[in-house]
Order: sequence, then C-alpha cells, then structure tokens
Amino acid sequence: MNPIRSLTLSVLAIALAAPIVGQVDRVTGRTFATRSEVIARHGMAATSHPLATQIALDVLKAGGSATDAAIAANAALGLMEPTGNGIGGDLFAIVWDAETKKLHGLNASGRSPLGLDRPTLMAELKKLNRTTIPPRGLLPVSVPGAVDGWFELHKKFGKLPMADVLAPAIRYAREGFPVTEYIAYLWGHGVRAAENDPLPGAFLATYAPAGRAPQKGEIFRNPDLAATYELLASGGRDAYYRGPIADKIDAFMREHGGYLRKVDFEKHTSTWVEPVSVNYRGYEVFEMPPNGQGIAALQMLNILEGYDLAGMGFNSPDALHVMIEAKKLAFEDRAKFYADPEFSKIPLQGLLSKSYAAERRALISMDRAARTYDAGNPALHEGDTIYLCVADAAGNMVSLIQSNYRGMGSGIVVPGTGFGLQDRGEMFTLQEGHANDYAPGKRPFNTIIPAFVLKDGAPWLAFGVMGGSMQPQGHVQILVNVIDFGMNLQEAGDAARWQHLGSTDYHTATMRDGGTVEVESGIPYASVRELQQRGHAVRLGGGGFGGYQAVARDHANGTWIGASESRKDGHAAGY
Repeated sequence: MNPIRSLTLSVLAIALAAPIVGQVDRVTGRTFATRSEVIARHGMAATSHPLATQIALDVLKAGGSATDAAIAANAALGLMEPTGNGIGGDLFAIVWDAETKKLHGLNASGRSPLGLDRPTLMAELKKLNRTTIPPRGLLPVSVPGAVDGWFELHKKFGKLPMADVLAPAIRYAREGFPVTEYIAYLWGHGVRAAENDPLPGAFLATYAPAGRAPQKGEIFRNPDLAATYELLASGGRDAYYRGPIADKIDAFMREHGGYLRKVDFEKHTSTWVEPVSVNYRGYEVFEMPPNGQGIAALQMLNILEGYDLAGMGFNSPDALHVMIEAKKLAFEDRAKFYADPEFSKIPLQGLLSKSYAAERRALISMDRAARTYDAGNPALHEGDTIYLCVADAAGNMVSLIQSNYRGMGSGIVVPGTGFGLQDRGEMFTLQEGHANDYAPGKRPFNTIIPAFVLKDGAPWLAFGVMGGSMQPQGHVQILVNVIDFGMNLQEAGDAARWQHLGSTDYHTATMRDGGTVEVESGIPYASVRELQQRGHAVRLGGGGFGGYQAVARDHANGTWIGASESRKDGHAAGY
C-alpha cells in the first residue's frame, strides 16, 4: 500500500480517539509532536536521512566545519536519496559565518545550453508535438550546479580536505547502504516511470540493477557514483566541469542529439549573493533572491503581519483564510516577476516593501475566497528536493537545499557516472517577452529555497521545507507556528499543513477559479467547512506537504536545538 495513503487512513482512524500530531488537545491545551526536539551543546545536524545526519556529525567531531559537514551529508544524500537530489542538480545555500558575523548566500544553479537557441528549441518541441519543454529527456537538462556549489562553499568555509569530506559517501557507495521506507516508495515511482521510457543512457542499470527498484531494507550500491566522487576528491571541481565528467556528458549529448556541451560546463559559475529579508514581528527572515522563489515567502509574511494571527487561533478559519489568500497574491507576482536577474529587471525592493504589502493586503476579503488576482505593480528600483542544516561548535550555521527538480530528474544517466541529470530547464516558459522566457545561457526559474532567521541581530534559525511550490507556503507555516502560535521547532514541523494549488505559474494560464486547497487530516473539520463556505475548494491531500528540517541556536543556554520532518525518513542529532 502507498505509505502516504496508509498514514492518512491511520490518522483518520484514530482522529476521534487521540490527539492529532501538531494539534492542540482540548483538555490539556498542549500541542502534540511526534518526538521531542533534539538538544546538544557542540553541534547539530538535521537531514532527510539518518545515515547522512550521522555522517555530518562524524565530520564535525573530526574537526570539520558546518560547511564540511553539510557537503558530506549532501554527497551521502545524492547516493541514498536519488529520488530528490544528486550531483546532476542545482544547489542553494545560506551560511552564517560566526567569525565575521555575516550571512552569505550562494546560488549554485546552472544555465541552459549555449548552443540551444529559441528557434532550435521550438523546432525540437514541434517534432515532439509539444508547446512546453518536456519533463524528461535531453531537452530539459541544464548545467548541474551542485558540485561547483560544494567547492565554492568549501573554498570559503571548509576546514578538512575535500577527500576527507567525500570519504564517507564514497565508502557507502561502494559497500552499500540499506534503503529506507519512504525513499524506497519514491524510488519505485521513479523506476516505473523509466521502465517504458525509451530514453538513452543508464538510468535503469544504475537505479534498478536487479530489474526493479530496491525495496525497504535492501542494500543498494552505486560503484559508478563512488568512482565519480573519487574523481572529485582527487581532481576537484575541474574534474567535473573541465575534465572527464564533462567529457562523458558532452560525448553522450552529441551521440544522442542533446545540446549540452563541455563549453557549457567550462563557462559555469556559481554566484555569491546577498540574501534578502523582511522583518516579521521582530524576526529578520532571510531568503535567496531570484531566480529562486524564496521572496514569495517574504511577500506572504509581509501581508500576514497586518493580521493578528495569534488572536485568530491556530488553524482557525480566519487564520487559514488569510494565509491562503496571501499565498495567492504572492504567487501571482511569482509568476510574473521571478526569473534570472541577469536577463530581467526584477522589482525586488518594491516586491518586499511594507507599503506594497499593504496594497496587496487590502485586496483580501475576510468573507470570500478570491477566484483570481492580478499580479501587482511594485515600484522598480534600479540597482523533489532535499534540505539539510548543520551547526558547529564555533557557531557557524549552514542552510542548504539541493534538487534534481522532478523526483529523479530527466531520466537521463550518462553511463559510467552513477548520477541522474536534472530537468530544471522544464521550468522555462515559452511566452515571448516573459521574464522567465527561454534563452540560451540563462538560469531557469528555480523552486528550491533555503531560509535563515536572525533575532536581535544574532543567528537564530536555519530551516527549510522541501517540495516544489509547497516550499514558500511551508516556510510561512513553520514561522507562523513558531512566532505567532508559540510552538517549538518539532511541534511547528509536525503541525498539520495546508497547501494551495492552482495559482498562475510559469507553465499555466492565469488562475480564474480560485484554485484548490489541500489539507492534512489534522486540520479541524469545522475550519474546513468554514473555508468551503467562504468559497475555497478544499480537499484532503494524500501527500506532498513538504519535508522539513531545522536547527536553532539557544543563546541563553549555549545549545543547539534540532528538529526533523515526521512525514519522511529524516533525522536530527547533535553531540
């Protein structure tokens, strides 16, 4: 049985007899969580796989920095959770440097092939009888940025040799590791999608060597990925972007009609950027600027700051209604403005201003769900996925997210490499003149977003929520749970979530029907009924509510606090 459906049915079965995860018990008034927060003095790691978390802690104990530990964990996740990430994908990170007391943002996302111009792309799509870039195959593959991201982070903040950082993942790739339950479920989906897919390459040979996806508890090995990681350990980032790995990908693309070339790898660079922020009730919340979607969370928070959410009550009809409407408003701007800033002027200051938020807030009716919103007109000023966070004894913190985009990516594995290539190029629109319109050498709109929060100028929280367009919605729900409703980190992640679907997007027409709100079963029925009466289309969701990890600093006690998603296989641990 689908484990998501099984979990949903189980929760429904006990709903009348026991408190629901993340809900307030009517008798005690306490909020229930699946587990306690993890508290430790010297370091903390929270990732979506228990073994990756242990690797991060081992690196910290060996004298590595939070950045070393984050890279080591990410390398392990590329092996152990290929359903969400890998070195064929992109990476974003926000790092708090304790020495300089400064936040640094790294955009390690890749660009479209220089040799694929728009007329050629349109001709290729015509052959496929398509009007959008497909999710699988050679056309949606953009330059993978993750490896360059590792080496940029390591050069700036690393302490241990990269060979030591990658050694645990190399060992697990050669010796094997047991596949966890939820990842096995998603892995099965990825393999089934590829079984009748006439794509070239070694996808099934790599990820289904026994003729099927590995099952829960089975040992999986990936010797090709071990060899690739060994090349990175000995040859550095140039082994990927200027050496044998780029050569293999170039030769494969030429043979099978793809457009990515070695020159695309040679010209690739990551970009150090200033994270952008808004102040929400005294907390400075930071996200990465576009081409990502992080500022959607900031726009939502700006709108919500004008409401007394705590007075409305957790998961009350009023609180849910204004949060959903704020999401709709922010996502209309997301569909219009968010793109590669090297190709478009983005009205960033206007989008994040309090005055603009007040204009947008005024469009919300408390009595009725809007069926459509237009994007705003802010002033223009010149000028599946994994998430992990790590903190070390020196006070450094890393908030890192990495992805293939859709599950296991494009379905393309170049033989001998051991990893899949992302399909992030699917996210370009083909609407001429649009900010996110396709162009060669351009970064597509990107969904993956790490987050960071300062309190009174000091580092407080590194966190993220995985899952496409759920990510900014999830960021807002976590922060509202903690700041407005007083939950701890674990309670905030375990609390029942909602997600709104159907907003105008890079590949969909303008929302005209108000979209759909999916809720987890822990949302009270009375609230669901009231939302429906206000015009929201509400249904019980079967999954896709994100995957959450968080690490916070308790300055008063000098400790780290960790929390991890109960909906996935994740794990937080410290020492």
